[in-house]
Amino acid sequence: MAIETKLSFENTEIAFKRQSNKELKRAYWLFKMISNPTLVTIGKHLTNFALAIHLPIKGLIRKTIFKQFVGGETIEEASHRTDAIKKYGIGAILDYSVEGKDDEKSFDAAMEELLETVEVSAKYDSVPFCVFKPSGIGSNSLLEKVNEKSILSASEKEELNRIYNRSDRLCQSAHHIDTPILIDAEESWIQDAIDDIAEEMMKRYNKEKPIVYHTLQMYRHDRLAYLKRIHKDAVDGGYILALKIVRGAYMEKERARAEENGYADPIQKDKPSTDKDYDLAIKYCIDHIESIAVLVGTHNEESNMKLVQWMNEKGLDKNDSRVYFAQLLGMSDCISFNLAKAEYNVAKYVPYGPIRELMPYLIRRAQENTSAAEQTGRELSLIIKELDRRKLN
Repeated sequence: MAIETKLSFENTEIAFKRQSNKELKRAYWLFKMISNPTLVTIGKHLTNFALAIHLPIKGLIRKTIFKQFVGGETIEEASHRTDAIKKYGIGAILDYSVEGKDDEKSFDAAMEELLETVEVSAKYDSVPFCVFKPSGIGSNSLLEKVNEKSILSASEKEELNRIYNRSDRLCQSAHHIDTPILIDAEESWIQDAIDDIAEEMMKRYNKEKPIVYHTLQMYRHDRLAYLKRIHKDAVDGGYILALKIVRGAYMEKERARAEENGYADPIQKDKPSTDKDYDLAIKYCIDHIESIAVLVGTHNEESNMKLVQWMNEKGLDKNDSRVYFAQLLGMSDCISFNLAKAEYNVAKYVPYGPIRELMPYLIRRAQENTSAAEQTGRELSLIIKELDRRKLN
């Protein structure tokens, strides 16, 4: 069965309908700046310095990169952004993106904030998922020790139990109020520990329907085999495998650490290998949709169109609840809004949190855009296309 011809990621009128000329021009200059590696590097250091000495630059950050990629400083502000995109058939995944905290008090505070996102997700149909990062509710250094299978002290075992208990409380709450929750993937040197947590939570809470979603980063060369193994475990264990499939966000850091520490690089040898495994993972999920639910997180137009085709060939409804498309707020609107217009399930990741505490996330986002020159160029070309279309009309 062929792909419907009316679905196109070139339709900028649909993609940018909600944005004024002023907003589009601001987005253009922002993407133009973050396409320059030198500017991003300088901007990173200047921003961190200015915040450290309390220069009044928060207003500038809020009006530029914050406004493009972030829902707001609070869950209330982020909820307003969800209302804005819901009008166009797009859901929001509220993502409390504060990073870098490393004490028990902060972990407990983060868990309470995350519980609120679960409640908001249950309350509003504009928020189809909630999400958490295990490193946001537990120590990175401890997760790394668990990953290395090091012997833990009595106090470290208690600390690990607290990570499991926080994870369980979040997943149990999501199960109780019937809203799906995503567990984000992280660096390979803590990922085995996160895999253990995610698999345990799926066993507990995915008996009747997909509630807990594990995340696979397909730029790792071992993840396709891992997908097939945990699918078998889920079928044998009588629960539903629920997955978010992404390409990944830590490639440069991963390669550098592997080289520095002299171990085998966990990353695919090149981008075509990542793309191949990514599409194979999606195809595997659709071929086994009777026992898998999948959220496909990608800005790659070809992968999104392939998923549309495979859903069509499988005879799945466009709005089949087991299949979701997802992109980041402020990026790839030509994918998100055209898919939503065609009545597919679409959600945007909407990060939120205090400006100062969200800077690690924002800097990483800028660096990812810089390294993905093709993606940034595509964003710029589509914005120019829409501005030109408006001039003619």
